[in-house]
Amino acid sequence: MAINKVKEYFRSFGIEEKIRVFSVSSATVELAAQALGCEEKRIAKSLSFSVDGSAILVVAAGDARIDNAKFKAQFHQKAKMLTADEVESRIGHAVGGVCPFAVNPGVKTYLDVSLKRFETVFPACGSSDSAIELTIPELEKYSSFVEWVDVCKDWA
Repeated sequence: MAINKVKEYFRSFGIEEKIRVFSVSSATVELAAQALGCEEKRIAKSLSFSVDGSAILVVAAGDARIDNAKFKAQFHQKAKMLTADEVESRIGHAVGGVCPFAVNPGVKTYLDVSLKRFETVFPACGSSDSAIELTIPELEKYSSFVEWVDVCKDWA
């Protein structure tokens, strides 16, 4: 189970106890916000794409949507999301629990600027019933992100 990979990953930093596991689903932005009692925009959703044949993650605020023109300008191709069947094998986490931690080798993670307006955000932890609260500097550190990007709209 991917949550165990994430727990092991966070154990190496001594913060695995920060992971919250719920008795309800947190598989969508709406459900995660309900489980956490926070605004949907503070959920750090991980979106899976194929770029030049490689799997990437774009972590964005819960109220942000991919802007196709910005995505193409950043990655030099049209946004092509991975199918639900591809996500687990290519990223290392199943849909509903995709997160930027303990991903498969070669998966590059990008953080969208829509997240920068918050002190803390809540990404999933590898399962459809988990999350962790992280500051933006912690998200940068633990996600091993490549760079900040501006590929979303409707959040400002």
